[in-house]
Amino acid sequence: MRVVIAEDAVLLREGLAGLLQRFGHEVVASVGDAEALVEVARELRPDAVVTDVRMPPGFTDEGLRAALVLRAERPELAVLVLSQYVEQTYAAELLDSGRGAGIGYLLKDRVGDVREFVDALVRVAGGGTVVDPEVVRQLLRRRRDPLERLTPREQEVLALIAEGRANASIARELVVTEAAVAKHIANIFAKLDLPPAADGHRRVLAVLAYLRS
Repeated sequence: MRVVIAEDAVLLREGLAGLLQRFGHEVVASVGDAEALVEVARELRPDAVVTDVRMPPGFTDEGLRAALVLRAERPELAVLVLSQYVEQTYAAELLDSGRGAGIGYLLKDRVGDVREFVDALVRVAGGGTVVDPEVVRQLLRRRRDPLERLTPREQEVLALIAEGRANASIARELVVTEAAVAKHIANIFAKLDLPPAADGHRRVLAVLAYLRS
């Protein structure tokens, strides 16, 4: 089997290459960013790609997006995602590509045996699907109504945010302190999976989630 590895951590990248070679597979390229992954996969046309999710330059979802590009061009290309994270935005789309054939998603810290990893890659290259149960659990949770996670009080607070109310106004409406309102809002952000990096927009994103529901 001819494999391309995409992983920004040099030691892990080289370790994976050595592991696969030890089991008789040919690593035709190992790269450290998503742009290089797309380039070498197009040029070398491997049987399978092993890719991380977060890679340079943004360390967000570059690996998954590169995999989607490659699968769109070659639906038969096997892709095994090996990551510390479940990147929910594109993970479901990747798992749906090619009707789910030849796709895998494993979490690095849950792979307990090197042969287990190699066997998973072989199954994926043969058209199978291998997905860590934790990945499935997180994707299913995301597909449920996110507002189901909120308490009745948190839903009240979110409804008032959707009306454009400031924290002081919400506190007067609910007859609570502003500190209590701030705590409810922090809980809302956490339960809706709105990261601190989006702090300036989290109220807007929370309102959009409320309106969609």
